[in-house]
Amino acid sequence: MAVDATSIPTGERRGVAGTPFDFRTPRAIGERVRDGRDDQIAIGRGYDHNFILRGDPGVLRPAAVLSDPASGRVMKLSVTAPGLQLYAGNFLNGAQPGKGGRLYRQGDAVCLEPQAWPDTPNRSDFPSARLNPGQQWESVMRFAFSIR
Repeated sequence: MAVDATSIPTGERRGVAGTPFDFRTPRAIGERVRDGRDDQIAIGRGYDHNFILRGDPGVLRPAAVLSDPASGRVMKLSVTAPGLQLYAGNFLNGAQPGKGGRLYRQGDAVCLEPQAWPDTPNRSDFPSARLNPGQQWESVMRFAFSIR
């Protein structure tokens, strides 16, 4: 979903084909993040965008697969949420030490955040996230780990 200069969704739903957002086939997350030709990559300083998920919200369905070719580790994520925010550590600046004292730099992380579409309360054209008094809301995310 496209965002404006302040990272608020514009409402424009863009296709991913031919863009750095096309992960329909396996690709390294950082492979195309330095391609400044895509205005959305420039705005977010990388990936910090909501992906609109196919299928019915509320129904558990596949959302993402992450894998590490070197170790063979695989993580599969299934969710009930209507969207998935991909954030890739764009604002890490090397000032925060992590494991083993290594400094975390831009692009040294990946977060997958199942959620309602950002700015939903302000957008009547987005699926509602309204919860009235007395109503319950449940969201499920299921992780499956394996080794290839």
